[in-house]
Parts: sequence; structure tokens; C-alpha cells
Amino acid sequence: MKLMENQTFIGDFELVAFSNSTKNHHVFFSLFFLIYLIGLLGNIIIIICVIIDVHLQTPMYIFLSNLSAVDMIFTSTTLPKLMDVLLTGDHSISFVDCLTQMKFYLFAAGTEDMLLSFMAYDRYLAICKPLYYHAIMNKRNYILFLMGIWISAFINALFFTLNVYQINICYSNKIQLFFCEIKSFNRIACANIRLHLILYFEIIAFGIFPFLLSLTSYIKIISIVLNIPSINGRKKAFSTCTSHLTVLGTFYGAGMCMYLKPPSEQLEEQDLVFATLYTAVTPMLNPIIYSLRNEEVKSAIKKIIRLNPLRTGRNLALKTRAIS
Repeated sequence: MKLMENQTFIGDFELVAFSNSTKNHHVFFSLFFLIYLIGLLGNIIIIICVIIDVHLQTPMYIFLSNLSAVDMIFTSTTLPKLMDVLLTGDHSISFVDCLTQMKFYLFAAGTEDMLLSFMAYDRYLAICKPLYYHAIMNKRNYILFLMGIWISAFINALFFTLNVYQINICYSNKIQLFFCEIKSFNRIACANIRLHLILYFEIIAFGIFPFLLSLTSYIKIISIVLNIPSINGRKKAFSTCTSHLTVLGTFYGAGMCMYLKPPSEQLEEQDLVFATLYTAVTPMLNPIIYSLRNEEVKSAIKKIIRLNPLRTGRNLALKTRAIS
């Protein structure tokens, strides 16, 4: 429970996004259900490909499978509640559910930020420091990198949520988006210096720093690749990182539009569009981008299709008949 200025307690928040479009709720439900389903299936396929195909069991694709797992957490944290709101018309969310949603949202966002930056660093090592690549990105090291990413993101999300729990609500219990996140929460919270300090830490540690690491990696990659004399050599070098660069651009582009734009009551519809792009559309597009632009992933998907149990069983039956 949070105490408001008028000394009344609130136990529920209201997610007011899509509250003015009751006639189109079923249309929006169908749309978000389709986005959620495509995102889940696409990310599951990526994970299965990395597990089954030994050629994909390299640091680059191990990072990719972890990114797919994070994307599933991302969409599963926000979209099921939104679909429930659209289906039932009940826009309320309990205080505990709201903080739980915020914790997993921060966990997924922080993990994805760091994963993308380490994937950029992996491409930098592979292209700019190929002789040192296997020494730095050996199995022990990339497992430690991954453990550090997941654990630090979880601890950060837990720490942040516990601090939010102690903040009073002064203005309203209405959250402007379709899920509980810190920007909307900050608009209804009482002025709190500690909250602002934590926000600045979040932006620097889990936003700016990973972005600068990714940016620096790709600046160095581009400078090295442009110095390769042959056109085919440049194309081959760029082809190993175009998928990740596209994912990086969509993720940070949507995130910057969502969080760097100052809050405004006149621009709430824009906030809703950017939030949808950031939390729903981008995680759905990631596996599509990798499967369409990456030849190794496409090859692995084709192998899985060839391993269809019905086809395999039919082939075995034909071979048995031939032998008999």
C-alpha cells in the first residue's frame, strides 16, 4: 500500500492505456496476441537451433539464444496483462502485481542492454582482434560473462523495486501506459531525491554505458572493415554483424524515443506507440531479423525442418520395406 497526500490508502493502480478505445478492444487483443505468438515462436526456434546445431554453439550464437530468452521474458512480462485488460475491460492491477511486473521489466531491459553490448564486443574481437578472439571468448569466459549479465541485472531490478516500494504516491493511481514502468510511476510519485539518484544510476549503468560500449565496438569495426582492400572481404566482414547491428538499432532507437523524450500529457499517444515498439514489436522482430539476414541461422532452421519426425519415420519405413 502507498500513502497519498490526502491520507487515503490505495491497493490498486489503473492502467489507462487503451481505456478510450473500448470499441476496438477485440481488434487490439487480436493484434497483440499475434505479436506475442510470433515473438514466442520465433525466439523458441532460435533457441532450439542453437541447441541442436553444433555449428551454432559458438559465443555469438550462445549470446543470441540468451537474447531470445530475454525477449520472451520481455513480452511475457507486459503483453499477457495487456491482453487480459483488452479482453475483460478490467484496467486495474494490484500494487504487488505492479511492482512484480516492474521488477521483471527492469530485469529484462537491463539484461538485454548488456547482452547487446557484449554481442557487439564479440563482433569487435572477431573482426578486429581475430588472433585473440578464442583466448578471450573461450567457453569459461563467455559463461562467466553471461552469468555476470543475468545476475547483475536481477540484483539491480530487485534493488530498484525495493526502493520504489518505499516511495509514496501523491498525485494519482493512474498509470498512463499498459504496464508498470518507472517513467509512468515517476509521474505519480511524490518528489523523492533518492528515486531520482537511482534513476540517474540506472540510465548511466544500464543505458548509456552499454550503448557506448556497442557504439565504440562498431566504430572500430567499421574503421577496420573500410581498410580491407577487397570488396568481397568487406562484404564478408560486414555480413557477420549486420543482423546484430539491425537489432541494436531497433532496440536503442525505440528505447531512446521512449525514455529520452520528456513526459507530456499532450504526447501520451506517442508514449504509447514507443512503448509498444520497445516492449512488443522489437522482441518480435529480433528472431525474424536474425533468421532472414543470417545464413547460418537459416541453414539451421532448414536442418530442423528436414528432421521432421513424420518425414523421418516415413523414410525409415521405406528403407525397411526395401531391405525386406
